[in-house]
Amino acid sequence: MRKTLALLSLSLGVVLVNPLWSAVAQVPNLLPLPVPTAPDRSPIPIPITPEIAPPLKPIAIGSDCTLRQSCLGWDDQIWGQRGKTGDRNALLASIDNSLLYLTKGEAIAAYQNYPLKEITLDRVRRSLLRFRQLVVSSKSADQLQAAVRREFVFYQSVGNDGKGTVKFTAYYEPVYTASRVKTEIYKYPLYRLPPDFSQWPKPHPKRIDLEGKDGLQGNKSKLRGLELLWFRDRLDAYMVHIQGSAQIKLTNGQTTSIGYAGGTDYPWTSIGKELAKDGKLPLNGLTMPRLISYFRQKPQELNNYLPRWERFIFFQETNGKSATGSIHVPVTAERSIATDKSLMPPGALALIYNSFPYPISGGKLERRTVSRFVLDQDTGSAIKGPGRVDYFMGSGKLAGDRAGITGGNGSLYYLLLKE
Repeated sequence: MRKTLALLSLSLGVVLVNPLWSAVAQVPNLLPLPVPTAPDRSPIPIPITPEIAPPLKPIAIGSDCTLRQSCLGWDDQIWGQRGKTGDRNALLASIDNSLLYLTKGEAIAAYQNYPLKEITLDRVRRSLLRFRQLVVSSKSADQLQAAVRREFVFYQSVGNDGKGTVKFTAYYEPVYTASRVKTEIYKYPLYRLPPDFSQWPKPHPKRIDLEGKDGLQGNKSKLRGLELLWFRDRLDAYMVHIQGSAQIKLTNGQTTSIGYAGGTDYPWTSIGKELAKDGKLPLNGLTMPRLISYFRQKPQELNNYLPRWERFIFFQETNGKSATGSIHVPVTAERSIATDKSLMPPGALALIYNSFPYPISGGKLERRTVSRFVLDQDTGSAIKGPGRVDYFMGSGKLAGDRAGITGGNGSLYYLLLKE
């Protein structure tokens, strides 16, 4: 069809040209038609691909801080506050875990490809070593804060708006009771990683294809024979999928732990947002405790909503070891964060500034806006972009209560020694 139209246009052009030249010959005052020039042979410019904005930018914070508790870097939790013991040893252990990671080949490869050339593995390592010295030698939050502001460059995350706004959530390691064998009570399984998982064709089977709508059909799918542990509550098993690890009290009186071993290739879907979209719960103020309470009251809804997160997680027994991050080192309560590792420097020293819930008398929680020195040691399927941080709260019920209501917008900084 295109060839036909082109030929038709050419024919019309010939018909129109002849009368025009006749008119020019009869009217001498008309200007002659311009002579066609040679076609432009200059090379066609290649479109310039716009540069991707860096996820971190160095900022000037100065070394003076009159109201130290309101300035970046005031971390009184290291020395203890409000009658509670400090966690200096936990912070030092977390630093050591990052230093161990930086000796591995995976760290070398990650930093060879890191987009900000001034953030190198060697600089990250030296920054950790110097910060460790300061944590050991400083006698107070005052001293450490002043030294860090004097010796380090603060690289701020550009956030989700280009202005540094970072959305915070928190995660934890739950403690559940489970059985090594299926019973009438313990019937909801978690599964080992299939030995041939790397050969599974994509798209992978969805959650509903693997375990069924009710979570009990795994013995009819590719999961048959891969059961690791059995839970009495489907929601408990699903929560382990979300958190990625758990401490386990076995029905025989023993204890163990499980951790992430792999997962199918599907994006994160928020079940809370799905409920809000369907008008079941208001999105504003929706927390994990409210979500769990909803499903406890309406367990029949589990079959309708849990399959909407199509990704399926596989586990391995870790024999009592604490939760491990994506850089294959243990994560430390209130000293480890998860970020998007395609953007942020793995294992690096960071500082977070946000409001978090803290326990007070009467079993209540109150929010306080704080600075906390942390190590970037984990990631998550829902943690995407420079405007997301997931803060590890630790293990057990209190950690879960705190994680469930953590939220809000704060800021994230990476600390590197001045050159």
